[in-house]
Amino acid sequence: MKITIDGHEVVTEQDFHRQLAEALGVQDFYGYNLDALWDLLSASVERPLVLVWNDHDCSRGNIPHEFDGIIEVLERVKQQDESFGWEDKFSYILD
Repeated sequence: MKITIDGHEVVTEQDFHRQLAEALGVQDFYGYNLDALWDLLSASVERPLVLVWNDHDCSRGNIPHEFDGIIEVLERVKQQDESFGWEDKFSYILD
C-alpha cells in the first residue's frame, strides 16, 4: 500500500496525523500523537507500506520541531522492519 501526505496541508502536527489517519482509515481509534504514530506504524498496519510525504519542505518550514519528531518515528519503524528482516516492510519517501 502507498499513502501520500500533502506537505502544503501540514501547518500543524495535527494536520499530519489527520492526513495519515484518513489515508489508513483509522480515524476512530488513532491517538493523533507521536506515541500513537509509533504504535500504528510499528505493529498495526499491513505491510508493505510506503508513506510518501510530498512537499515535505513546506511542512518542515511550518512545524520544524514536530517535523523532526515525526521523522524520528518514521525512521525507527523503518529500522525495526529492516532489523526483523521482513520482505514486506514500512518505508517512507520525502519528496
